Formats: sequence, structure tokens, C-alpha cells
Amino acid sequence: MPDDLDRKIIHALRCAPRMPFRRISDVIGVSEQTVARRYNVLSRSGVLRVAGMVNPAVHGQSEWIARLRCRPDRVAPLAESLARRPEIAYANIASGGSEIICIIRSAGGVSRDDVLLRQLPKTASVLDISVDLLIHPFGTQGTAGWTGHEASLTPDQVERLTAEQARPTGPLVTPTAQDEPFLDALAEDGRISHTRLAEVTGWSKPRVARRLDALEAAGTLTYDVDALPERLGYDLNATVWIGVDLARLHQIGEEISRHDECAFAGAISGRHNIMAVIIARDSTDFYRYLTGRLAHIDGIKGYEISIRVHRLKQAASLIHRGRLIHPPHA
Repeated sequence: MPDDLDRKIIHALRCAPRMPFRRISDVIGVSEQTVARRYNVLSRSGVLRVAGMVNPAVHGQSEWIARLRCRPDRVAPLAESLARRPEIAYANIASGGSEIICIIRSAGGVSRDDVLLRQLPKTASVLDISVDLLIHPFGTQGTAGWTGHEASLTPDQVERLTAEQARPTGPLVTPTAQDEPFLDALAEDGRISHTRLAEVTGWSKPRVARRLDALEAAGTLTYDVDALPERLGYDLNATVWIGVDLARLHQIGEEISRHDECAFAGAISGRHNIMAVIIARDSTDFYRYLTGRLAHIDGIKGYEISIRVHRLKQAASLIHRGRLIHPPHA
């Protein structure tokens, strides 16, 4: 079972995915060799993956939250089929095994002119479907994301890591055909070395460094740090659909995104205003969150809860036999 030091390393990587181990070790206060060894164990065991991703906005993509109520005897095959599709990010079976919740990246933008979105309602396994637009993600890129309740870095440690991170200044740059091997390598391992990238692409290391800096600075290249909460001792994962006073939408969304228990929060269309993914140790821990931090926020008018029963896919990783793996199609 990963310990507090592993959780600190995961938190550090969420703040600065390609930060050298030497710098992470300085901030955490352990040796560089220890950080590297712990990271390699987490990575090899499938608990943690760092992956480089092309910003969906580069291709004019919008993200849609799909909730599919399905026949229980057919939910698993449909969910597994969806998880293998490249346009699907995040896929879970919830609500006692009768609901699939997934994020669909649609190249058609907000027009929803997407083959998958047209096909799903016609699938025999699907009894009902709702599809809402992800309008706005809350939280600050590079510091948001679940890291566990205990052993998180202090605000000062986060500042020391993120102060060295260049913020994207735009405008977005469209990758070229020459970038494909470069981006494929980063998708498989977001911490791949400049030396290895040079070998994969046939470029010089200075050219690799320049292209990496350019794509990051434009916001074209982003990073996702996937971790398996259940392997870290957090077994309950819930999606909370929240209705709020519109005048307080942004304030409430930002506040929820800063909660230790929150892995993701975003404004969505539809009958709910906010979707929040909450991770807890167990039902007692989750109830404590609902009746504590969440209940004390002014402006919440109501909520609905979907409890995850099976995790299939995260932003950049498939889950196979309890391990995060690189999607074969990526």
C-alpha cells in the first residue's frame, strides 16, 4: 500500500508533471534517489501514470457529459466498448451497475454533430440517455485534482513547485505531422526524457526542448496525472450533481474544486449546474463530507448522487485488472 511519501510525490506531480526528481526531492525533503525509486514503483505497479495530451480545444472539440441508463445485463459490454473509443475520456459504471457516466470529446464542437452521440440512443442496451455540455472546469490548472486527504503538500511547497511552472500564454498551436511521434511518445509517458524523445523523433535534443517549450507555452500540450484512489486507500468514488443559485455558480464551483475530496468540478448544462467528482475512504467519510464542507456552502439548492461501482477509464488511461495502462488506440 502506498504511504504518505507516495502521496506527496503524486501531489507534486499533479502540480508540476515534468518537474525533475531533484527539484521534487528538494521541496519534499527526501533524496532524489528516493523520489525516483518511489515514482518508478508507483508507475510500474499501475497506480500512477503521467501522460501528455493535446488540448481538445486545438481541434475545436467540446466535452459532453453523458449519462446512460442501461439494462443491467448489458451495461458491462457497452461500457467496455465505450472505454476503448478514443473520443471517450473518463468512463465509469455507477448506480448499482445500471448507469454509465462518461465524457465524450466531440470534434463537432457545440453543434453535437457527432456519430457516437447520434448512435447511442439507438443502442438496444440503452434505456435512457442525457447529454450535457461541460461549460467550464473549475480550479486552477496544475494545482487542482484529488491528492488524498492526508500527506498533501503544504501551500508553501505547492508554491515552490508551481512558481517555476510557465503558464500557457497562447494562442493555441495546431500540431503538425512531424509532431506525431513526439506527441505519441509523450502520451505513453509524460515524463519521457529529452534524450529518449530525440531518439524517437530523430531530432536533436535542443530541437526537442524548443518544441516542448513551444507547445506547452501555447497550451497545446497539457499533462494528465492519473492515479487509482482505491490503491491509495480511498474506495468510494461518487459523482455529485448539484443545483445552485446562478448568481453564485462560479463562487460555489471554485470553492468545491478546492476541497481535498474533490477530483473534478465543472459547470454543466442541463437540470444541474455543477458536476463534482468526490473521492472518500468509505461511506462514513463521504457522509461526513456531504453534511460538513458541502452542506455549509450557501447557495446549494439540491443535489443527486451517482456512486461509482466500476472504474473503466480515466483521462489518459484505461484501467485493466486494477492497473492504469496506456490505451492501445492512443
